[in-house]
Amino acid sequence: MSYSDSIDIACSPEEAFNVVIDLPNMGRLSPENTGGEWIGGVTKAQVGAKFKGTNTREKDTWYTTAKVVTLDSPKKFVFDVTYKKVFKVARWEFDVESAPGGCRVTETWTDHRSNFARKQSESDDFKRVDYSKVSIRTTLEKLKAFCETSG
Repeated sequence: MSYSDSIDIACSPEEAFNVVIDLPNMGRLSPENTGGEWIGGVTKAQVGAKFKGTNTREKDTWYTTAKVVTLDSPKKFVFDVTYKKVFKVARWEFDVESAPGGCRVTETWTDHRSNFARKQSESDDFKRVDYSKVSIRTTLEKLKAFCETSG
């Protein structure tokens, strides 16, 4: 299962891309991720780099580990997320391209959970797919607002 959404932003692709890869400050954009921290002596985005992501939703807080699988500045940033370093969770992709008046950013979420994990995490009150769609739209809108007011 995969889902993508896009938004046009009145800033350069480089400006938008630099905000996306600023992991410690991701909390200013995402309704779920409160920030990331590079681990293993790494201090910036690079292929193979790992980071710890802190997440919160309602009363729950949890940590994930992610590994950068693609970094093509200022066009593409892709990372795979695992839980407890073993369980595959998702792939997140940010694609940035030039567009009239600035750039277009596309965020894609691909669910990598096993069927068992998917069933365990769903409830009548929470559906990850539905939440991710809203989360992506919120993140893109906040990215747009941040880039257009800080530039």
